[in-house]
Amino acid sequence: MSQQFIGFVQTLFVPACLMLIMFSMGLTLALRDFVLVLRGGKAVIGGLGGQLVLLPILGLAVALLFPLSPELALGVFIISICPAGTTSNALTFVGRGNVALAVVLTALSSLVTVFSIPFLLSWAIPFFLGSGGDVPTISIPQTIVQLFLITVVPVALGMVVHRYWSAAAARLVHWLRPMAFVLMVAVIAFSVAISLDMVLAQLVGAGPAMWTLNVLATLAGLLIGRAIGAGRRDSMTLAIEVGVQNASLAIFLTLTVLGSLPLAVTQNIYGVVMLLNGSILIRLFRARLRADEARAVA
Repeated sequence: MSQQFIGFVQTLFVPACLMLIMFSMGLTLALRDFVLVLRGGKAVIGGLGGQLVLLPILGLAVALLFPLSPELALGVFIISICPAGTTSNALTFVGRGNVALAVVLTALSSLVTVFSIPFLLSWAIPFFLGSGGDVPTISIPQTIVQLFLITVVPVALGMVVHRYWSAAAARLVHWLRPMAFVLMVAVIAFSVAISLDMVLAQLVGAGPAMWTLNVLATLAGLLIGRAIGAGRRDSMTLAIEVGVQNASLAIFLTLTVLGSLPLAVTQNIYGVVMLLNGSILIRLFRARLRADEARAVA
């Protein structure tokens, strides 16, 4: 695989896929959806707290407690500071959770992390990798602009289409929702393909850490739901939102912003782990939701 092709994917394909994924989310959003912030305050605040505060703490703890190389430890932390993505919305839909809550949480966390990621990343890079000429550095203002253009702008454009051309938005969502999932898988698959030797070599070392982080994050979402007295559907939604991250954004950060292929390895592993664990979670909850519905009808 030529360096020119790899460069094209890193600088154009990955950002374009991420923008399309965010645009597809915007197509399902309207300003009135954010009434959830007021009407369902506990669930929204709990979900954002789990996503933006608790998850980075869990990521830092896992990165420090497991015997990982500095690069892998940084990779663990990077996935933990990313927001939820459209994959979490898709899993919530399949699992018959609260899709409206999931979409609003994803949109809000994506907006907040435009500003939080650059600061956390600028701290984490020297913390994990030390200082030296080979350690990558980032510009906080430039990274904020990059994240804004690649996440907030596409979501806003999607919301405009939804507002003024609702019929077209509905047709686009029908095609883009599955396409967004396929694109996320494609981004992960490409990253695995160009770093297969590293993935295989580090799977044993990074796999348990990434699995632990995902399980802890998912359990945290469930516990938050129980703590605020949320119903079964909302609790499952919170578990998915806290446990399923925007792996495409994490890969964008590692490949495009930092230009580091080794750092993308943990994002690939987490992308696979979160899909497997998320699928198991929704299968368990769907059975319980059906039982609840049957009792309600009876």
